Amino acid sequence: MLGYTYEVPEARCSAGLLLPSLSRRSEIEAQSRCITRERQVGRQTKKERGIRKGKAMIYKPKGRNYFKVKFHFQGQVIHKATRAKTKKDARTIEATLRSQLAKGDWGILEMKPSPKLGEFLKKDFLPFTRTRFASKAKSRQYYEYGTGRLLASDIAELKLDEVNGQHATQFAARNSDFSPSTVNCGLRTLRRSLSLAVEWGKLDRMPRIPLAKGERQRERVLTDSEIKLYLENCRQPWRDAATLILGTGMRPGEVYGLRWEFVLLNGQGGLIHVSDGKSKAARRILPMIPDVYHVLKARHEQCGCPVEGWVFPSTAKCGHLEQGTAKTQHAAALATVNAEAIKNGCSLPLKRFEPYVMRHTALTRMSPFCDPFTLARIAGHSSITITQRYCHPQADAVEAAFTKFGFREEVVTEAGHHEKQLPPVPQDEEAISVSADWG
Repeated sequence: MLGYTYEVPEARCSAGLLLPSLSRRSEIEAQSRCITRERQVGRQTKKERGIRKGKAMIYKPKGRNYFKVKFHFQGQVIHKATRAKTKKDARTIEATLRSQLAKGDWGILEMKPSPKLGEFLKKDFLPFTRTRFASKAKSRQYYEYGTGRLLASDIAELKLDEVNGQHATQFAARNSDFSPSTVNCGLRTLRRSLSLAVEWGKLDRMPRIPLAKGERQRERVLTDSEIKLYLENCRQPWRDAATLILGTGMRPGEVYGLRWEFVLLNGQGGLIHVSDGKSKAARRILPMIPDVYHVLKARHEQCGCPVEGWVFPSTAKCGHLEQGTAKTQHAAALATVNAEAIKNGCSLPLKRFEPYVMRHTALTRMSPFCDPFTLARIAGHSSITITQRYCHPQADAVEAAFTKFGFREEVVTEAGHHEKQLPPVPQDEEAISVSADWG
């Protein structure tokens, strides 16, 4: 191994260069410049030196919501995941870990055994859904049915930390005899249950659960002729309810449970206050178009101008128009429209569609007249991602946008402000204006 010879008054380096007599400081500087690169391999970073000194490293992995802590304690590396979303809370947890370890409680580092999915669904998830959706029977029944599909499959025997996307794909394959909507009911229930397990600290991270393909989407847009033909063959009260959906874009369930306390008729127009819905964003106030106003005005007078009560009362247990009755009258209207065509063997004038398609039709027709954020407010969406389904820009709309952009009358100044671009002033008019100012 090449080295250095320290001789006074001369010093010879490994390369054979003869150096003149230097001070001790100069000798050290000369030696440091000749140190080989191999001697610097394995050098610790600042973070590692901090950990060796007992300082904790608190960080959030990319794509995760929670912080992790890493520190040294009595010669051992302690690496622990926390449920803290802020660095301050993670620092508090790190201090608690140190305190418990100092007391000899090393069991705090042991991971608790993860429960089986079936056990978690029965003991935790089902009681939660029955409490959370006590006033929303459809949501409660949806998750209860999805839980039943999961409990009847092999995936229920897996532990929570063992479930991944592969098991979800196998679940969809083994239930391929059912419709994609039924399969996705179980998969959405699985997603919701695993998300709650992460929130409640029973699972470290949320796995990716893909849905089955082929589910029928309610993205059809009805034409004017189809709407007219459909409404003419609807019976009451479904005809008025369908008119409200087509005129406001409200969810069918919001129309079924509408009450007179939340309807304002002022003689020329009115407002509808949606007081309850799927989320906080569903609570909104919607103006009435003429068709909606005339329908509600006539129904209000027909009912004796009530101050409160259901807009669409019925003899059902809930007291108002329900989904079962609505679907029955909807199917009867389609059958009436297509009866003659079926009898003659002709093509159907009105193809089958779900009642929800009327909401999609209303919002899609409204989208060209407002921005996506306003449309999300009208629709009662909590995420604009859902609103994008109702925006269908056509080629002429894209061309019109670029036309307006190319011939706009605004310029951006150096300060970033928008100013009106004025047309050029003719030379003679400019001279006249200047002389007038000084005149």
